[in-house]
Amino acid sequence: MPTDTRSWASLKAAGADIHRGSLEDIDSLRAGAATADSVIHTAFNHDFSQCAVNAEQDRRALEEMANVLEGTNKPLISTSGLLGLAPGAVATETLPAAGAMGSMRKSEEVLAAAERGVRAMTIRLPPNTHEGDQGGFVPMIIAAARAKGVSAYVGDGRNRWPAAHRRDAARLYRLALEKGAAGARYHAAGEEGIAFRDIAEVIGKRLNLPVAGLKPEEAGEHFGFLAMFAGLDAPASA
Repeated sequence: MPTDTRSWASLKAAGADIHRGSLEDIDSLRAGAATADSVIHTAFNHDFSQCAVNAEQDRRALEEMANVLEGTNKPLISTSGLLGLAPGAVATETLPAAGAMGSMRKSEEVLAAAERGVRAMTIRLPPNTHEGDQGGFVPMIIAAARAKGVSAYVGDGRNRWPAAHRRDAARLYRLALEKGAAGARYHAAGEEGIAFRDIAEVIGKRLNLPVAGLKPEEAGEHFGFLAMFAGLDAPASA
């Protein structure tokens, strides 16, 4: 259910039918799921000023689609994230969403639908799900560097972020459709962890900007809402 007209054109050219929907229109999601052979859910409202509201909206959308697919054993893949799963430790695929950031991962509650005859799975994406300088949080980090005139990291910058190429992540979704197990979580981590300082240094070099460390209390001024993630150490294994 893409919103980009270029995506519509690409899908039509590949022979796919287009069904338009939105997170606000539950009936459109139910109708789409009812006619689909499988469902991949990647939509999310990224207004981080209302995280809890958006996470609940995401949960409800998945719940309604799971209700439609009940008893069919059709795949239903939700999308989650890797940041904050196990701060300071390597997050594994057996680790459930919990802790302070578990409330942002209500999409993973759809895994319970595996007990109702839905092949429900979750794919957790890294913050750096990229292709070139596009994808994930990297464009936001670049934009902050341009706006502030400095490419920054928090503390000593040794905190690690996992990463994956966008095409590899897409391949994982396809493999999950074909072979994934009901109730499973899959990590789209091509690299377990890249030091945030290394990311900042590459951005600084490309933009010809100085690179500097920030105190945690200074991160909000530089990164905006991204400050809540910029200092997290979040390596993850697939």
